Amino acid sequence: MPCRREFSLDLIERNPTPILVFRRCEAIIVVIRHLPLHNCLMRPIRFIFALHNHQPIGNFEHLFEQSYQESYLPFLDVYSEYPAVKLTLHTSGCLMEWLSANHPGYVDRLAEFVRQGRVEIVGGPFYEPILAMLPSRDRIGQIHLYTDWLQNRLGTTPCGLWTPERVWEQSYVRNLTEAAMRYTILDDTHFKNAGLPDHALWKHYTTEDDGKTMFVFPGSERLRYLIPFRNVEESIEYFARQSEMNADAVLVHADDGEKFGSWPNTSETVFGERWLHRFFQALTDNADWIITTTPSEVIEHVAPLGSVYLPDGSYREMTEWVLSAENQNELARLTQELGQNTNWSSVRRFMRGGFWRNFKVRYPESNEMYAKMMEVSEGIDGRQQTADDRKILSHLYRAQCNCGYWHGAFGGVYLPHLRNSVYRELIEAEKILDQAEHHPKSWVEAQVNDFNFDSLSEIKLANENLAVYVAPHSGGMVYELDLKPIAQNLLATMSRRQESYHGLIHRAAADPDTVDVNGNRVVFKQEGLERQIQYDWYPRKSLIDLFYDADASFDAVRFGHVGQHGSFVDGDYESVIRKKPGRIQILLTCDGTAYGVPVRIQKGITLSTGSNELEIAYRLENLPKEYRMHFAVELNFAGLPGGAEDRYFTVRAPVQTPAETLAEPKRLGNLSSNLDLYGAKNLSLIDEWLGVRVDFLSSRVTDLYAFPIESVNQSEGGFELVHQSVCVQPH
Repeated sequence: MPCRREFSLDLIERNPTPILVFRRCEAIIVVIRHLPLHNCLMRPIRFIFALHNHQPIGNFEHLFEQSYQESYLPFLDVYSEYPAVKLTLHTSGCLMEWLSANHPGYVDRLAEFVRQGRVEIVGGPFYEPILAMLPSRDRIGQIHLYTDWLQNRLGTTPCGLWTPERVWEQSYVRNLTEAAMRYTILDDTHFKNAGLPDHALWKHYTTEDDGKTMFVFPGSERLRYLIPFRNVEESIEYFARQSEMNADAVLVHADDGEKFGSWPNTSETVFGERWLHRFFQALTDNADWIITTTPSEVIEHVAPLGSVYLPDGSYREMTEWVLSAENQNELARLTQELGQNTNWSSVRRFMRGGFWRNFKVRYPESNEMYAKMMEVSEGIDGRQQTADDRKILSHLYRAQCNCGYWHGAFGGVYLPHLRNSVYRELIEAEKILDQAEHHPKSWVEAQVNDFNFDSLSEIKLANENLAVYVAPHSGGMVYELDLKPIAQNLLATMSRRQESYHGLIHRAAADPDTVDVNGNRVVFKQEGLERQIQYDWYPRKSLIDLFYDADASFDAVRFGHVGQHGSFVDGDYESVIRKKPGRIQILLTCDGTAYGVPVRIQKGITLSTGSNELEIAYRLENLPKEYRMHFAVELNFAGLPGGAEDRYFTVRAPVQTPAETLAEPKRLGNLSSNLDLYGAKNLSLIDEWLGVRVDFLSSRVTDLYAFPIESVNQSEGGFELVHQSVCVQPH
């Protein structure tokens, strides 16, 4: 009789490598109803577990500390228990500086792991800039600066870089190789956009520019979504499937380290439910076929799969965020609709989103920061490397930190503290340049240049206290006002624009059970956010010339429910620079229309040597007597947050004659207040914490509106109202 033996799943799991000996059996039938893939004899694969830890320049101190306690420290604690697992780690220079100053023991532990050969440190540009927005000199300079820092502090010389936000352009290669970088890790989206199918993404490639070569690794989007959000077994099974398809495969996870504890709802899963312990244990248990390694080891021991030239791009989500809100919504609709098609996976690799540099088009405020950064960079180019120059470079490099220049799932350019930090560093750098170029203690000058790269000329009026940027061709507006003593741009404003997630806010307000694309319930940090969504059709800057209906109400103005009947908001003003000793004026003239009637506006902006005052003079000509017109000049002031008691308005009673004594100032409320003042000659905006008082003084009695400009944005903890600026309109 044949001998039939059945071995259950339980037996095989208890004895993963059983030795079965049968005697005097004509046949043996082993029936295995189910066997986990990782218990099979697998072909070895290599796994690069790469993490990127980062906190931006200008982020709040408590957020640095919170991320350290929630993510960086507990991750390292768990990792220390698994010596067989190798890790590839990039920590941005701005975060590494903070860690070294506040938690030096953490950095010492990293240095020990490096010495043991357990951790490979990935370098890159020190302050995490998007490389596409830097001139070559700053790309190379930032990388060298971080390499030197890592050599001195961790005793390692990195040969690869983390490309910030994986924003890639092929022309980088010549700069990266000049900075001694041999490899970088990108997203597999880059390779799919080059036409490579999924089955060609299991190893690294060689790429080239200008005769210089380096290696590029495709990071797996699938692994980014598995780790740590799905069961550990799913990741192991994914490795097993890759092992079956490709001998000697190299698989790469490359993503934010903050998703291990700092991202919403991850701390309990990763550490409370011991997901990370189980993942490292699974890698350890399967070390016979899952070989944890590092990019440098792969380069030394594994031949690349071939050569590739990658189109400009980033990870998939970034290429979607740069699109307009309408296009993002259309892409989401098409993806959902076509995703049911069996050919979708084949078609999708030929689809591409937007180009990162167009964030500077979608958000002109981003371009304003970029243009200021380029101005400072060009100012130091070619100078001798003195101590002052090194200070300028430090401020410049810190200002290049990418997070305030774009907007994606969270925050970004909509966060005032990030924009303010960019300008603070740039103004500090410019102050040092001023001191080197201007020998007198007091000075004033005007420069004409295409400062914002729109092919038209702007004017910069500056002295030792102020710098004023004027765009004659854009309504004669003032778009930057630098208060140098405290390194604050009072016009680091943000206009409110449509975002793709605003529709989700309206749906969630109507139905509290609404969930987002990831199935998460929509969270509002304040009530009534759907009623706060507004869009600005002109930039929230200063000296914006407006004509309203004569009976326009204050509420209609602040909520944008008022018609605008002049052609001056975006009018082309002719400009003349008039100089006297110690005094310069920009005279702007525009012939336009109001209510269809020809009107001329002249406005003069005057700055004197040593002064911290701007004198603004207006003259309106040809106003027809038969029309009642409501004229307003809009001024905006940023960096002065609302909702705090030490940031407030004051007003003094009008003074009719020089003999009168100024009355004591009357406090009117914090800077989020709505003011509708009649018969006023002055208004002050005071920020005690920042140490600044902005005084508006009028030569004659006028009426004043003042109200906050607030945007509704997505943040990591939900949707929230963000104070952007205070709008003041004498009218």
